[in-house]
Amino acid sequence: MTRIGIILGSTRPNRNGEQVAGWVRDAASRRTDAEFELIDLRDHPLPHLDEPLGAMHGHYQHAHTRAWAARIASFDGFVMVTPEYNRSTSGVLKNALDYLYAEWQNKAAGFVSYGVVGGARAAEQLRLICGALHMAAVSQQVTLSLTTEFENYTTLKPAAHSATALDTLLDQIVAWSTALAPLRDASRAAV
Repeated sequence: MTRIGIILGSTRPNRNGEQVAGWVRDAASRRTDAEFELIDLRDHPLPHLDEPLGAMHGHYQHAHTRAWAARIASFDGFVMVTPEYNRSTSGVLKNALDYLYAEWQNKAAGFVSYGVVGGARAAEQLRLICGALHMAAVSQQVTLSLTTEFENYTTLKPAAHSATALDTLLDQIVAWSTALAPLRDASRAAV
């Protein structure tokens, strides 16, 4: 069965991302076409990139990198839940992406972002990063505005159109993750 990781890309105290990731997980749990699992970056405390060699070499020296690589390798695609900080994604999510290379390749990525303007710029930054990692970013994305979809900027109250967009995003993630399986299999066979 296709396995999709829901990456919670914020580790700060009082983060809104926990509610957003829970909302994504709840919607995903109603599906029968894939398995979905939450990956909270708080559970994977990666220091600022500290590998002596670039990730494309795949020669990970540190136990935390090898553990992170094994975790990511076990999934076929990802939904990235990201805040928008200073018109980009969070530093912790960028760092987590930079740690690996082959483990991301030929997998689908979708984005659920939140911020004052819905986190759209964070999602656009992630599209560029995922492209460099040879990931296929699906076209649908969900943007949650702190001013209209969070009560008092803190309590998630997603609009109906956001729930519809999330269902479409999940459809696309499952379809693309499944379609990319032959490329992942060929890459593993070549190693």
